[in-house]
Amino acid sequence: MRTPIIAGNWKMNKTVSEARELVSEMIPFLKDVQGVTTVLCPPASALLPIAAMLEGTDIGLGAQNMHWEANGAYTGELAPAMVSEFGQYVILGHSERREYFGETDETVNKKVHAAQANGLIPIVCVGETLEENEANQTSAIVSRQIQAGLAGVKSDLVIAYEPIWAIGTGRAATSEMANATIKIIREVLADIFGNEVAQGIRILYGGSVKGSNAAEYFAQSDIDGALIGGAALKADDFVKIVYVSRAEVMKGNS
Repeated sequence: MRTPIIAGNWKMNKTVSEARELVSEMIPFLKDVQGVTTVLCPPASALLPIAAMLEGTDIGLGAQNMHWEANGAYTGELAPAMVSEFGQYVILGHSERREYFGETDETVNKKVHAAQANGLIPIVCVGETLEENEANQTSAIVSRQIQAGLAGVKSDLVIAYEPIWAIGTGRAATSEMANATIKIIREVLADIFGNEVAQGIRILYGGSVKGSNAAEYFAQSDIDGALIGGAALKADDFVKIVYVSRAEVMKGNS
């Protein structure tokens, strides 16, 4: 059984003092949670102080982005080793990075290679726009993103399916819709890595997931957790999502 992951993408939110306050509210409830992998992805400015707070807990830490080069004249960027020094995960290829910062499947692929070479677990994001969804192009878009973004990489990674039209809009794909697309993603992963390996790769759903609707997603056969945006900025909401995920795990084990 795949261990679900609940990852919180804070995006460009929280100063260091605000980040410390948020994490201090979460730690008592999340530090010893079993059966679910919990990951916090604060902005770069808060990575080091939050890493110190998470020492001795079972909570993982991730960056929201990184460059593929080891070092050099790349003003404003984080090198892979700068992340792996105190983090275990890195979000790559988020739709906002693709839309606002010109990331492509090819640059995502370079970053995945660099992340794995530095011992990081990449959380690779894929997803279609509303126009592509309405034109029935979802399967083609996510298949292309997976095939190009994962060319030549190892299977030690996580995929996050985030339909762009559901990110921060309050609109969410139904659990059945999300699961159907994630099944397609797993089929593409099987073509790349083989079916047995693909069955072990965790695929998350992201897009307006909150405590009130999390259970319906986690009850689906191929959804292995969530990449959380807005709800990750509120301790009680994020903790509730983690516990809902854990409840589904316990239900599946009973």
